[in-house]
Parts: sequence; structure tokens; C-alpha cells
Amino acid sequence: DTNWQPAGHDALTEPIALVGIGCRFPGDADTPEAFWQLLRTGVDTARPLPADRWNFEDYYDPMPNTPGKMYVRAGSFLERVARFDAAFFGISPLEAAAIDPQQRLLLEVCWEALEHANLAADGLRESRTGVYVGAFWDDYSAQHLYNAAPEQIDSYRVLSNLRGMTAGRLAYVLGLHGPALQLDTACSSSLLAVHLACQALRTRECDLALAGGGSLALGPEQLIGLSHMGAVSPDGRCKTFAANADGFG
Repeated sequence: DTNWQPAGHDALTEPIALVGIGCRFPGDADTPEAFWQLLRTGVDTARPLPADRWNFEDYYDPMPNTPGKMYVRAGSFLERVARFDAAFFGISPLEAAAIDPQQRLLLEVCWEALEHANLAADGLRESRTGVYVGAFWDDYSAQHLYNAAPEQIDSYRVLSNLRGMTAGRLAYVLGLHGPALQLDTACSSSLLAVHLACQALRTRECDLALAGGGSLALGPEQLIGLSHMGAVSPDGRCKTFAANADGFG
């Protein structure tokens, strides 16, 4: 870009404008307005583990540290995580089945964020728009690659398992030419993604940024391990700053 200029002092201190939001939260909070109402009314979204994730009875035991078992029986979960309009994004059914649902979810939410900002996605092609995504679960893509028979492995399964493809897929589908980063700093991943996006805007590395994260627990393995750490609450509820705090939800 021949018009690029290094950021001056004013650029490094100016506020960042948040122009659009897309979201998916438990309790069917699929819009910013619905999420705000959920927070205002204090809705409790904890519920039993969804039957379409895994067979709960196969892995549950109320006694901590039982080998191969989790003591968790509830949490806050998104609905309909298996649904995806692949044709809308020009993705074939074969590839869609291999794509990690977190990547599919982020495609939908980023598109909705652009609509919320009154920005046409087609108008951003070849623009200096950055993508900063926090994500650290990979149980779906790992199982579909490492548990597959050799003759089932194809390019789609491999690409789904590459962690950097979460941000890269967004940039590719939308045709963006700014930085594309996936960040894994565990529970702070999304916060760091927003922080780095703000820095990139101030230093003029990009003119617009998509920043956020996705987290779906789609297999029992992670919760089994977290149960043995004593890190998760049995009732699926965070009790921040409370004397009876017993893990996160």
C-alpha cells in the first residue's frame, strides 16, 4: 500500500470504535440485545449436559478422581452447534463436515457482526481488515483426524486440525488482506485477541479488525481432565468471589 504511513502519537492514543457485534451465548442469546437482556434479568443458563454432545452416563461419577470419569453434570451450552449453512459460504458438504464447529460458528458470527455494523462483506475483499481469534479447544478436529482410518484422511480433515486455520479460514472466505492470527492463551485467548486487534488498528497495521473467540466443548475428554484437576464446578455455575466457590462453569 503506497499510501501507508506510520502511526503518529494521536493514532496511538485515539479511542477504538466498536462498530458491530455478533455473538452466540447460552440461553439462546444470539444477538447483542438478547445477551444484554439475559444479563439484566439474571438468567441462569446452567442445565444438564446436552445429549447430542456425548452419552453423559458413560462418563459421570459423583466421586472425584474416579478414573475415566467426570463429576460434572451441568454447564452452559450453545444450542444447535451442528447446524451450518455451508452453501451460504460457498463451502461443499464434504468440507463442511470436516470443519471444526468452532470455525463454522465464527464464520456465522463474524458475518453477523459485519451486518450489525452495516458493512457489506463483499465490499471488504482485498481490504486491510485484520482477523484476531482466540480459540484453544480442538477436540472435534483432533478426533476426526487422529481417530480416522488412513483411507478417510483427506485435505479437509488436516486443514480443520491446523489451529491457525481458524483465523485463516475467516480471512480466506471474506477475502481479507490484513493480519490473520489465532491466539491460544487458554482462558484469556479472546481478551488477548481484542487487545492485539486494538494495537494493530492504532499502529495502522489494519484499517478494520474482526476480533473475538470461540469455545465449544464437544467431547468428554477435556472435562474428564478438568474434573481430575478439580477445576470445574459440579453444578456448572461460577461463584465468583463467593465463599462456596468450587470451580468454573
